[in-house]
Amino acid sequence: MMRKMLPLALAATAAFAQALLPAGEAVMERFVEVTGGRAAYEARKSEAVTGRVEFVGQGVTGTVTAYSAPGLTYLSMDIEGVGKIEQGMVNGVAWERSAMMGARVKEGEELEQTRRDSQFNAPIRWKELYASAETKGVETVEGEECYKVVLTPKGSGKPETLYFSKASGFMVKRVQVAVSPLGEIPAEQILSDYKDFGGVKQPGKMVQKAAGQQIENYTESVVANEEIN
Repeated sequence: MMRKMLPLALAATAAFAQALLPAGEAVMERFVEVTGGRAAYEARKSEAVTGRVEFVGQGVTGTVTAYSAPGLTYLSMDIEGVGKIEQGMVNGVAWERSAMMGARVKEGEELEQTRRDSQFNAPIRWKELYASAETKGVETVEGEECYKVVLTPKGSGKPETLYFSKASGFMVKRVQVAVSPLGEIPAEQILSDYKDFGGVKQPGKMVQKAAGQQIENYTESVVANEEIN
């Protein structure tokens, strides 16, 4: 009898623990609040970002310039020994250009993923692109207890997993399967050093890990509401 009851007890305990977790939407909304609040995001009609990148272990560095507004993104990276890498999205068309790969237009699932990643003011507009946000548990990331939230895209696309600090509410980690010309590549981002850039807190450092490479991104400035050419 005890053996039969044990699985039922474990299932009940798991269900009870799940019930104690905050809803995924509540975790997402808390992130909006701790990073500045909905009004601060809505006041932003464009952003101009500058920063630098470092390819860890390779001694390669570069500079980054990015512009974004509703329906428009542009990013340029000047990498030592590699040259300029450009990518962007305008009027629903996503493109990329580099000395190594030439110029190309993104299509299919890669286009849909770029559309999600390019969403302006994404923290307050995630419902436009994702069907659901579900809190799946608590995990320790970078020494912090975090809520694990799984976002399921509308239409095609694989789920993404976000980790938010229980203590601060900031996003600490993002995991997704990146779609590229080389196929699907598991990728993760570690976000830290949040700073107030004109009323909205954003990570000053982001570490990207994919395909055996580690790239550190450092944000140096964010200027809101500049006219974009």
